[in-house]
Amino acid sequence: MFGDYEAQRHWQEITFNLPVKEWYFNSSDNNLQYWGLDYPPLTAYHSLLCAYVAGFINPDWVALHTSRGYESQAHKLFMRATVLVADLLIYIPAVLLYCNSLKEISSKRKIASALCVLLYPGLILIDYGHFHLGFALWGVLGVSCDWDLLGSLAFCLALNYKQMELYHSLPFFCFLLGKCYKKGLRGKGFELLIKIACTVVASFLLCWLPFLTEREHALQVLRRLFPIDRGLFEDKVANIWCSINVFLKIKNILPRHIQLAISFCLTFLSLLPACIKLTLQPSSKGFRFTLVSCALSFFLFSFQVHEKSILLVSLPVCLVLNEIPFMSTWFLLVSTFSMLPLLLKDDLLMPSVVTTMAFLVACATFFPMCESTSEEQLQLKSFAVCVRRRFPGFTFLPRIIQCLVS
Repeated sequence: MFGDYEAQRHWQEITFNLPVKEWYFNSSDNNLQYWGLDYPPLTAYHSLLCAYVAGFINPDWVALHTSRGYESQAHKLFMRATVLVADLLIYIPAVLLYCNSLKEISSKRKIASALCVLLYPGLILIDYGHFHLGFALWGVLGVSCDWDLLGSLAFCLALNYKQMELYHSLPFFCFLLGKCYKKGLRGKGFELLIKIACTVVASFLLCWLPFLTEREHALQVLRRLFPIDRGLFEDKVANIWCSINVFLKIKNILPRHIQLAISFCLTFLSLLPACIKLTLQPSSKGFRFTLVSCALSFFLFSFQVHEKSILLVSLPVCLVLNEIPFMSTWFLLVSTFSMLPLLLKDDLLMPSVVTTMAFLVACATFFPMCESTSEEQLQLKSFAVCVRRRFPGFTFLPRIIQCLVS
């Protein structure tokens, strides 16, 4: 059906021509089987804004029904311009401000960090138009710099743009809850908790207001946001369920509701330890690593994961690039490779090779990856100590890493 490009264009067509109450419902004018809107309200508002600009330039781009499959050089230029403008306004400033806020490193290292994050090939190749990651990054920046209300608002906007931002929002709420508890729930902590709660509720109400007039309307939006019928996983996603499926066809053996229950339990159990620790011992460093841990839990175990979901793990990994350069660079390269089937489908093999090499050269130039391979620098000392209790001679982990790098 013309691919994801058509999905973004079609959403502009639907939001521009139909009333709000029909955006998420199946009808003769809105066939949900043809790229039906399945993202939260803020995505729809963004599509509507782009549609007004598109309609002003050329009404044929968003004409109801007749614009399906529309592609021209002018329209491609317009679609790419909407991506670039959104990134210039939201994602890129968030990256620059976050890297500038990093403490105890030189200005040169801050610039290097920003450059490497912006060169991450996964976002350039696959998800460049999903600037919801910019909102998530503003949220990280907000809580890291003690701008808690800004962080709350940014994470709520991210959730209202794409439901999968739950990956990042759970550590965010645990971190803020821990900060409130630390300040005392009868003093400043309680005041902060009330302000955060009001910010969250108000932002959600503002985004969802047009869909809250009728109960069935709100339920239909939720059904579209969580497409249970699409199955446990999709295509060749590099997570637990797809790996097990090689020798055990879970999708065919177990009923859908059992798959859903198992997925929920494993996801919850895998992210629980990191979230509990962050709540009890809130810190900026702990927050960043909990973001990585929780995003990985969702990617590996949750229900209906797409190949592109690895990008939601890659963003928090980019945030710790300065702290553990080798592990972060390695993960970001592997995450890009894991999307190879999707890249091949879109004829992006050569661009992926070029952008991956550019990213690797930048990271190797600006970060001492080969020198940062001790157990402490790799954040693997606890693991190594546990192994040495049974195998005292296990002291060669750093040497293995160095050989892999070289």
